[in-house]
Amino acid sequence: MKIRTLLGSAAILAVTAASALAEGETVGFAQIGSESGWRAAETTLTKQQAEERGIDLRFSDAQQKQENQIAAIRSFIAQGVDAILLAPVVATGWDSVLEEAQEAEIPVVLLDRQVDSSDELYLTAVGSNLVHEGEVAGEWLVNAVGDEECRIVELQGTTGSTPAIDRKTGFENAIEGHDNMEIVRSQTGDFTRAQGKEVMESFLQAENGGKDICALYAHNDDMAVGAIQAIKEAGLAPGEDILVVSIDAVPDIFKAMADGEANATVELTPNMAGPAFDVLEAYWADGTAPEKFIQTESRLFTQDDDPTGEYEARKGLGY
Repeated sequence: MKIRTLLGSAAILAVTAASALAEGETVGFAQIGSESGWRAAETTLTKQQAEERGIDLRFSDAQQKQENQIAAIRSFIAQGVDAILLAPVVATGWDSVLEEAQEAEIPVVLLDRQVDSSDELYLTAVGSNLVHEGEVAGEWLVNAVGDEECRIVELQGTTGSTPAIDRKTGFENAIEGHDNMEIVRSQTGDFTRAQGKEVMESFLQAENGGKDICALYAHNDDMAVGAIQAIKEAGLAPGEDILVVSIDAVPDIFKAMADGEANATVELTPNMAGPAFDVLEAYWADGTAPEKFIQTESRLFTQDDDPTGEYEARKGLGY
């Protein structure tokens, strides 16, 4: 059952009734941290969605450490919450704590990332197709460079995280078979602007001051924004001398596109909580079991898509 595809007045009445049932329910949210603007927006929108639905949201910021998330989940279990939202910092190492939640009959919904655990241990996962995001970014670059030789540097996300793994896989799928395109350097920037800038500086040094780099592919916009600063400080023009494509569609990347300093981004909506709470409300109402994965859209934005307007529309969303 896909909650997000329900249509018609009967569905609206059903969701309204389920929302009423949700009032007074308690949900724990084990968030990764605030490593990026996108992550901050996800947190803001999750809190807003909970407030609008009358849900008591108990929030934990793990500061990008899995042990903190596991401790938070155990604390939520001890508190007897009605459900847990988990944005997992890495893919592995969740079996034990998810089994504990299952034994306590507390449903767990994954947000925006997957885990390498049996899907019997969680109710559903809400997120983008991360491989597809990487493919969209790679396909844009393939079309942008045509037959020209293109040496690519890659800023990976947090090592071991599903976005880093899948966005890399998708991008490599897209450029496979294009012998003129090659990833010559690839290193984690841990999804942060500071690390993105630092790693890009090392790439520029290693590649003839950046003159041998055709394009930058960053697993998120924040690393791209940091890298753009490094490119400018090296005396090059980001968006021209080095093409920049990244993922998330945060406000600052639209500002960079409006300034001609970035070329394309693939949207990852920060509103994962809306579909997650819809699923939980239906589950609380009558035990409705959702599909194991609820996919959000991955839209490509370029400099032709009114980046100034997109920036203005998004800047107040908590990024």
